Amino acid sequence: MVLERVNYPSDLKNLSVSELELLAEEIRRLIIKTTEKTGGHLASSLGAVDFIVALHYVFETPKDKIVWDVGHQVYAHKLLTGRKERFSTLRSYQGLSGFPNRGESEYDAFTVGHSSTAISSALGLAAARDLNNEDYKVIAVVGDGSMTGGLAFEGLQNAGHLRKDILVILNDNEMFISHKVGAFAGYLAKLLTAGSFKRFENRIEKFFKRLHFWGSQILRVAKRFKVLLFPGMLFEELGFAYLGPVDGHDIRRLVEILSNVKKMNGPILLHLVTKKGKGHSPAEGEPTKYHGIAPVAPQPAVCSTGISYTQAFSDAIVRIARENKKAVAITAAMADGTGLVEFSKEFPERFFDVGIAEQHAVTFAAGLAAEGIQPVCAIYSTFLQRSFDQLIHDVALNNLPVIFAIDRAGLVGEDGATHQGAYDISYIRLIPNFIVCSPKNENELGDMLYSAFRWGKPVAIRYPRGSSGLAEVRKDFRYIDAGLSEVALKGNDVFILSIGNCFNEAMAAADILKKSDVSAGLVNMRFIKPLDEKTILDVVSKTDRIVTVEENTIIGGMGSAVNEFLISRKKSAKILNIALPDIFIEHGNQNELRKKFHLNADLISAKILEWLGQ
Repeated sequence: MVLERVNYPSDLKNLSVSELELLAEEIRRLIIKTTEKTGGHLASSLGAVDFIVALHYVFETPKDKIVWDVGHQVYAHKLLTGRKERFSTLRSYQGLSGFPNRGESEYDAFTVGHSSTAISSALGLAAARDLNNEDYKVIAVVGDGSMTGGLAFEGLQNAGHLRKDILVILNDNEMFISHKVGAFAGYLAKLLTAGSFKRFENRIEKFFKRLHFWGSQILRVAKRFKVLLFPGMLFEELGFAYLGPVDGHDIRRLVEILSNVKKMNGPILLHLVTKKGKGHSPAEGEPTKYHGIAPVAPQPAVCSTGISYTQAFSDAIVRIARENKKAVAITAAMADGTGLVEFSKEFPERFFDVGIAEQHAVTFAAGLAAEGIQPVCAIYSTFLQRSFDQLIHDVALNNLPVIFAIDRAGLVGEDGATHQGAYDISYIRLIPNFIVCSPKNENELGDMLYSAFRWGKPVAIRYPRGSSGLAEVRKDFRYIDAGLSEVALKGNDVFILSIGNCFNEAMAAADILKKSDVSAGLVNMRFIKPLDEKTILDVVSKTDRIVTVEENTIIGGMGSAVNEFLISRKKSAKILNIALPDIFIEHGNQNELRKKFHLNADLISAKILEWLGQ
């Protein structure tokens, strides 16, 4: 096997191009075998294998820096950069991250898990290189989906303006390049990078620039005329030399082209066309389904209904939209992940997928709401972070009734630090006009969504990945007053205030405390904003020992809200806040992480007993 002889990119230099092609196939087989056990981003990683092999063959990493956009396509990169022996630990607790991670390897130039960032960060590396008088290449690898994000174009225009030496590789996997188009485009790319064409183009450009008044206009027309022969006018107008499109699976041609590009200077964009799932027929046929896969091995049983929070949201919004003709749904390229596929099929005219553009999604929703439409914006917690200013400036400042269905709130699991939904309570709670709530189960999620359409204010409903284990999901909705909590258990010694999916663990913890002769009350807070101040005061009147439990960072979360309220009322109480610590949460499955951070029933009760001195 060729892969047995390769541990680092330097080992590639000893291989022939034919051996590189064999290596790529061996890498694909190992990625498929590993992700069947660990889960992971399969289709995108398979589609990137060939050009990753070519990149490491031509460039001198880690001296030369490769910056990945999103980063879920880097499995081949990890295998070639000293992590082959640990690859079986991919996405496992204390194993390899599924994304680039600066703390994991010197070959990972930038930690990343969100899209559209690579060009800006790579430009920063290139500018730092020049300021430090160093000499290395900087390559940004960007997927076509990431080009829907505004940050990508901000980076492009600034890179073109600064004229820094930077290579942007556009990995376009929307369609696979045909043989004829691939051969023709590959020939053009070879011609463009070989030097003679660029020298000719530079001479023409110098000639036109001597014509002081008309030269620049003629040159602009000439460049646009070139578009008739070569694509990429947009990138040329932004200051990039555009090369391609090129078959991103032709390693021999890629090595030739990249070797020529390596000798060039200035901002260059190389357009590769690849096929997601390349080499694995199921993933090639259904790339969306195989974008992220779960382990094939049997998983712990979920509730008997099999209904997750995401599915419950999906069912609820469809039922609501059948009655409410003003209800629309918005997603940022995550229709499947957020549960909006059924909505899109039943109400195509009321469904909007804006692409990977969360900032636009939020402001677009605000515009809809301003004219009487009732938008539900379904976004993962980690991605909604990108729209913080839009939440404030466009939604809350205008006091518009946009509903945010915030999926994957709290501990998400194997995708790790870039994807944990650990901050949404904190960053939305501080915004005026917002109602912020979190359901204890799938029934309450439907009730909150139903009620949110009647509250007439900006609303954030946060709920976790997975299921609460509820045996049955109701088909009717029950209205909830904004800010109204639910007292689930009465107690004398201590009161637990829980929010969201922590409710079940808090309930079980109360049962464990009872066995230790501790009478624990339990409140399902439901709302972080507005707080149910009356219930909190009632609780304090019964006991001065309060415990808050939440899956959010301890800074600025529900516990902070309760603390602030009691201080404002000059109420003295002993308070224990159980929450996620002030760190970035690593990857690992949800149960492992809840155990680590004392968020399961056994450890919640143990921590309370220790706090009580028992």
